[in-house]
Amino acid sequence: MSAMPRRPPLPASTAAGLARPDGATVRALGAEPTEGPAHPAGHGHGAARGGLAALALGALGVVYGDIGTSPLYALKECFDGVHGVAPTPANVMGVLSLVFWAMTFVVTFKYLSLVMRADNRGEGGILALMALVGERETTSHGRRTLLVLGLFGAALLYGDGVITPAISVLGAVEGVAVAAPAFEHVVVPAALLILVALFWFQQRGTATIGAVFGPVMLLWFLCIALLGLHGIARNPSILAAASPHHALAFIARHRVHGFLVLGAVVLVITGGEALYADMGHFGRRPIRLAWLLVAMPALLLNYFGQGALLLGQPDAARNPFYLLAPGWALGPLIGIASAAAVVASQALISGAFSLTHQAVQLGYSPRVTIRHTSTTEAGQIYIPEVNWAVGVATLALVLGFRSSSNLAAAYGIAVTGTMMITTLLFHRVARDRWQWSRLRTWPLTVLLLSVDVSFFAANVVKVEEGGWFPLAAGATVFALMSTWKRGREAMRDQLKDAGLPLDLFLPELARNPPVRVPGTAVFMSSDPHGVPPVLLHHLKHNKVLHERVLFVSVLTDEIPAVPERERLRVSALGSGVFQVIGRYGFMETPNVPALLAAVPPSQLPGPRIDASQLQTTYYLGRETILPTGAARLARWRKRLFIVMSRNSQPASAFFGLPPNRVVEMGAQIQL
Repeated sequence: MSAMPRRPPLPASTAAGLARPDGATVRALGAEPTEGPAHPAGHGHGAARGGLAALALGALGVVYGDIGTSPLYALKECFDGVHGVAPTPANVMGVLSLVFWAMTFVVTFKYLSLVMRADNRGEGGILALMALVGERETTSHGRRTLLVLGLFGAALLYGDGVITPAISVLGAVEGVAVAAPAFEHVVVPAALLILVALFWFQQRGTATIGAVFGPVMLLWFLCIALLGLHGIARNPSILAAASPHHALAFIARHRVHGFLVLGAVVLVITGGEALYADMGHFGRRPIRLAWLLVAMPALLLNYFGQGALLLGQPDAARNPFYLLAPGWALGPLIGIASAAAVVASQALISGAFSLTHQAVQLGYSPRVTIRHTSTTEAGQIYIPEVNWAVGVATLALVLGFRSSSNLAAAYGIAVTGTMMITTLLFHRVARDRWQWSRLRTWPLTVLLLSVDVSFFAANVVKVEEGGWFPLAAGATVFALMSTWKRGREAMRDQLKDAGLPLDLFLPELARNPPVRVPGTAVFMSSDPHGVPPVLLHHLKHNKVLHERVLFVSVLTDEIPAVPERERLRVSALGSGVFQVIGRYGFMETPNVPALLAAVPPSQLPGPRIDASQLQTTYYLGRETILPTGAARLARWRKRLFIVMSRNSQPASAFFGLPPNRVVEMGAQIQL
């Protein structure tokens, strides 16, 4: 997994907020680069709260699950994969040199030193980066193209996220075939059983197992480091592979074939973007410390240990990770590897939930069922639609590919594609937000892109062998997200054209007042400047109005969290009508009744609104969309948008409204 915002079942701040009903967002400036997340109270994860060591341990369990399990299959693919090279001493030294410098340049230099500086109020990830790029007007063709690329990069992560649990669990369970070849036939059923249990468990929450993620990964890194030291002790000459000379000589010697090996080398950095995506949970410093002090040393020791094994036993290329271990340690190692694979998979599943949650708030996804599985951690959420879609796709991959080697052919192309998009977005942020000069940004961007493009090009040849899957999954998700965004925009324009401005409605209401009845009516409005269409329907058909009327608009700013002091704005419009505007960040969860209960009595005369207030009625509009010949959207997009709209979660549940106090009124909209 790369840039998917992997929201941990640990101290999480991924409570997703609420998209505007019309799918639009309100842009707001993020913070300048700082040395830690700039969350408001209740949202941050600073060292003062849990301690630097605790945060670094948590980062091990969440951020490094994917990249931490790469030794199970990465080096094996370099020598025993489709485009592998013979495990001769020169090749082993060359591949190990490529591994060393790939981890150093991409993970340590690019992500930890550069990209993690581009935070959106402390939050990272490709959607947060898109929000930074979109702060300025998107009238220029280049900026719009970048935003489209960013959306496609986010879509790619779903395909990538499906592959990671499958390849991690298969890679761990394949140790059974090494320990007892007669039981090789149980590898796929065992992997399926583990994955079924994992996806089924999601609905119960992850608080219990989440508490052990960090210790499990710490144990895992300790084990692979000891295995690596054991292998290096056999042949210390492998340490010379740290010299870039061996990498350059390898590429020069093999040329095209050596270039294609990069498609397997990229497996050692597949979790690199998670460092950026999870920045808001732990902050830069804990993530950097966890990488530099634990994860990177352990991974390099293990890779070099596997390389030392291959220098003496070239036939070990079929599974150098497990063959590196003594025979007596295979059983416990398979157990620990399986636990680490579960941790990596859980982080990816939680990341899919979080990415979907953010997409809903930013207007790229229809409303989904969001269940909070913890009373203390807002970020622990469960989205059944996403869980079962990812689960079914993961199980299908295991049944279809049946081995980590086969899956490795499908892995990497989505990661490298997202890496390139991240570099382009980072360049735009450096130019616009930080005012870096062209002389400073362009050479750096060219350097980063040269590496990203090399890895991507080496993976393009995998398309026929399985790389089509993440591309197809990404294209499907991109079509869904872009269709929803464009459909909501077209629908919002249609409603706006048919609506009535407040400055025309309010004088008319004062001149010709309808019959007023006791109580409070809350009308949800997507446009703070217009009259809610549902109110116009209500007056047209019922010809009465409550004594107190509230126009409530919930807006999503393109920042992770809105400070409480900026959350609420109440305006008295006259004739017993009030406008209430609630603002949320894209990682917050709104609740309209709670929002109204927080309105000061001085700003809203009359009975205080709370969940038990029986005199309050919530009015929602339910639109029926009719495809027409108008050229607002392509016909296939219209059909797709209608299907998505019909299957989205009801607005009443999404807004947290009490079901027995909601009235819905229908309207037909032609697109």
